[in-house]
Amino acid sequence: MAILLRPASWGLFSWRGYCSRGTQGRLSAGFVEALKAVVGSPHVSTAAVVREQHGHDESMHRCQPPDAVVWPQNVEQVSRLAALCYGQGVPIIPFGTGTGLEGGVCAVQGGVCINLTRMDRILELNPEDFSVMVEPGVTRKALNTHLRDSGLWFPVDPGADASLCGMAATGASGTNSVRYGTMRDNVLNLEVVLPSGQRLHTAGPGRRFRKSAAGYNLTGLFVGSEGTLGLITAATLRLHPVPEATVAATCAFPTVQAAVDSTVHILQAAVPVARIEFLDEVMMDACNRHSKLNCCVAPTLFLEFHGSEQALAEQVQRTEEIIRHNGGSHFSWAKEAEERSRLWAARHNAWYASLALRPGCKGYSTDVCVPISRLPEILVQTKEDLEAWRLTGSASPLRARGPGWDGARATALSSGPPGTIVGHVGDGNFHCILLVDPEDPEELLRVQAFAEQLGRRALALHGTCTGEHGIGLGKRQLLPEEVGAVGMETMRQIKATLDPQGLMNPGKVL
Repeated sequence: MAILLRPASWGLFSWRGYCSRGTQGRLSAGFVEALKAVVGSPHVSTAAVVREQHGHDESMHRCQPPDAVVWPQNVEQVSRLAALCYGQGVPIIPFGTGTGLEGGVCAVQGGVCINLTRMDRILELNPEDFSVMVEPGVTRKALNTHLRDSGLWFPVDPGADASLCGMAATGASGTNSVRYGTMRDNVLNLEVVLPSGQRLHTAGPGRRFRKSAAGYNLTGLFVGSEGTLGLITAATLRLHPVPEATVAATCAFPTVQAAVDSTVHILQAAVPVARIEFLDEVMMDACNRHSKLNCCVAPTLFLEFHGSEQALAEQVQRTEEIIRHNGGSHFSWAKEAEERSRLWAARHNAWYASLALRPGCKGYSTDVCVPISRLPEILVQTKEDLEAWRLTGSASPLRARGPGWDGARATALSSGPPGTIVGHVGDGNFHCILLVDPEDPEELLRVQAFAEQLGRRALALHGTCTGEHGIGLGKRQLLPEEVGAVGMETMRQIKATLDPQGLMNPGKVL
């Protein structure tokens, strides 16, 4: 064996301020030279600082660096690297942009991190078929920039400028999912390098059909597999026409209940809303401060509509009627592209706006998703729980703040760390962003207990513990409760078939 596997040790909220060190040298010099022979010496690093950069994502999980980082330039090199590592019993950790939130890139057993960002070509664009094939280094923004003059776009938008193959690996979604679906709905085919080094085309080489009844859905198997079954080296994605017209809006509500009721009523009325996002009043205040908005500090919906000018007028009118019926006010419409971009940039920066509420602390994001009919119940209860568990910076969680409300003072006077709620409520998916002092064990325990309770409440309401972030390290204890014993055994059998040595991103999901 080329490596002594370190014990798999992690915790839901293990602070990453210290990083597992001293692992350089676990890979033999000969093995490192073999890596260099595949990709070239400049594309292999065992430097501590580089390894640490690849040992964590945006989550609170403790940094656990790999023993080496390699940057392949093409799929042939990826195949050779996988075969080399697997033949020597060395763990393999795929790496994209590192923007995940569940510790998916932590090298819990050391090994080789395969950074795929230098494979960044758009391989094939087929406008007539509404499809594109990309390498794993292509990000969401880079693709849409490339598509700018084609009349097409890729709408799945998790906020971060993540790599598209990484988004497929985690089953990502985002603000547009209520209209355009998640990655599961928008991936047509994948090229995957299996642990053995073999290349698999999940729908067949070069195929880009919109539907098929041919055999098992291998594409669906790898979407959301979190790097535990193979390395995604290309993705064929479904594209969508750029809408003729777009309008965005914000509106404030007197209570969380009123905002969520409006969401349900809009969906029940079959209004084809493209985006419908919820921000509680603590989150709205944070976004105002961070992104220099001037929105009312109250439970708020951000909405967007796509279609023809005539269709938009009808959608907007119907939506306004529903919102006013539920007590909504302070409408602000954004029709110009610059205005809309500013609005959605603020929404996408909500994570950083939350972190700014408590400088020096770290964030943890929950990710439950429930059937739409149960959304009002769980959101209102969660808001109350944040207050009861002393996990909110809000002095009074369910009432709107007027123009003179001092959010900073209320946060400072709070008995606990500030927590915010934001979510893709059109899908029944929302996040509590909890800010934690990593040096305070009592706070860490409270956040962990709150997150587990919320996950189990979602399961009790026929929902899921993770709508889009994945299982990673942090939600493995909830997966058996969600899928059951037979579901877990089936997953283990799939894993054992494709990765019999358990070396593909070990310690994640199962």
